[in-house]
This record gives sequence, structure tokens and C-alpha cells, in this order.
Amino acid sequence: LAQKREEIARMQAAPTPAPGPLPRPLQLARRGGPLRLICEIKRRSPSAGELDQTLSVVERAGRYAASGADMLSVLTDERFFGGSFAHIQQIRAATPEVPILCKEFILDEIQLDYARHAGADAVLLIVRCLGERTAELLRAARARGLGALVEIVDEAERSIALEAGADFIGVNSRDLDKLNIDVGRAARLIDTLPPHVVAAQLSGLRSAEDVRAVAEGRADAALIGEALMRQPDPSALLGAMREAADG
Repeated sequence: LAQKREEIARMQAAPTPAPGPLPRPLQLARRGGPLRLICEIKRRSPSAGELDQTLSVVERAGRYAASGADMLSVLTDERFFGGSFAHIQQIRAATPEVPILCKEFILDEIQLDYARHAGADAVLLIVRCLGERTAELLRAARARGLGALVEIVDEAERSIALEAGADFIGVNSRDLDKLNIDVGRAARLIDTLPPHVVAAQLSGLRSAEDVRAVAEGRADAALIGEALMRQPDPSALLGAMREAADG
């Protein structure tokens, strides 16, 4: 995170960007309806390396929207994921009907200002990175009108998220230290979340069958990343996942 802190220092030295378009309300609670699908856009990742770039980020977002995505997760970290806040601006302009999650290593309020300027509707807050500062950044996000997906991996982080007042919690199937995936562990942790919390299962979903299994459980939403990003055209795979999510 040292590199991220250097990036934040550069942001703080520049004028604070003006707010962008108004954030749109998130409607991800199932309430007896279909599983919501959050579809990710990233050019590379530490675990997978370079990912398919046949489509531009704007073209890929359009295919996601046309194939049933309920939300777009857009990586803005450049060093590890090849992202930028400009991607959010471009995608929001081209695909205004689908809300956008700014997926970033948020450590400081200035990053929230950049996300808000770019047109994000929500931001990712990672408890593993923030610890007891989760509540502080959650309040700061809400003060800017942004939703917040609070990411956890275990029971201790669940407690921090709930004490912070999180009402949208994602359980990462990937162990952030070992980078191995355990979808079953994530599902079990989701089962322990209070009913008022919108719950998302993150990482490790590769097929329509995987999505169907999540849809049969407690989760309100599922985030699909690398499986879609490996496809030169994600439409067919996402279409099958959409069908599985709808039941």
C-alpha cells in the first residue's frame, strides 16, 4: 500500500475535483427476486496477469449492460489492475443506465472525491486495508452521496463491518494473503449476516452453474470478474449467468 499512499499524496497536492453526476441509488436487495450480477472491468490482476483486451472498457461495459449486468465494477488502480478514474467517466457517459462501483484501495477521503468526480455510484471499502477506520470512510462516502460495498473475508472483519454500520457487505472468496479461493467459506459467512444487510459473494465464480449455486443461497448479489474478462466477447457467458441468476 506504500505506492497507493504516494498516489494519494499527489491527489492531495492537486485541487480537489468537483463532484460529478449525482450518484444513483443502488437496488441490489433481492427481496425474493433474482440474484443481482455485478460485472467487473479490469485489464489485469496480480493473480491472473494480463486479461483480454479485445474490447475497450467502454465496449465491454456495453456488452455487460446488454447481457443483463445489474452493476459494473470498474477497477481504478493503475499499477496492479490497469485501471483509471477516467474509465469510470467514459463508462458512465456511454452506459448511463447501469450503476458503477469504483473498485479501488480506498485509504483516504480524497479518493472518494475522485470517485465522485468520475461519476461512480458506490465505492469499495476493504476492511483488511482499513481496519477500525472502516466506519470513518463509510461515513465519508455517505456524506458524498456514495454507496459503499464493504469487503470482508472472515468473522473478525464481519464484526468490524457491522459495527461500522455497513448495510452492503461483500464476502471475498479469495484469501487476500494466500490468494487461494474457497467459495464455500464465503457462502457460509454470508449466511451469518443479518437480514437487513445486502450481501454479495465476490470472486471465484466462473460458470453459470457457479452462479446458480449462489442464487440458491442467502446472497443478494454476485461479483464476476476474471471469468468474464477472459472472454473476447463476454455476452454468451454473461447471458448464461443471467439465466442462472434469474432461476
